[in-house]
Amino acid sequence: MICWILRFFEKYWRSTSQFEVDLVLGTDVAVEIKGTSLVQDKHMKGLRALKEEGIHKRFIIVSLDRHVRKTADGIDTTPWETFLGKLWNKDLI
Repeated sequence: MICWILRFFEKYWRSTSQFEVDLVLGTDVAVEIKGTSLVQDKHMKGLRALKEEGIHKRFIIVSLDRHVRKTADGIDTTPWETFLGKLWNKDLI
């Protein structure tokens, strides 16, 4: 199972403007990890910059938030426990 998970963690992403995204899972999912219980717009800069490239299908911020939310522009905010459960069950890709 761990090998299946690790093969999708290809790399992180950084733009020429120095925006970053922590994990890129194939060409399907981009994941930003934040140690906050209140995700705000300032935490989404990297995902939004990557989203402009039009390559990835899904954008997720994993955080200490208690609830799953979706922004107006389609970025999912997911509690870390929920994210790990979905990753383990192969429900992300």
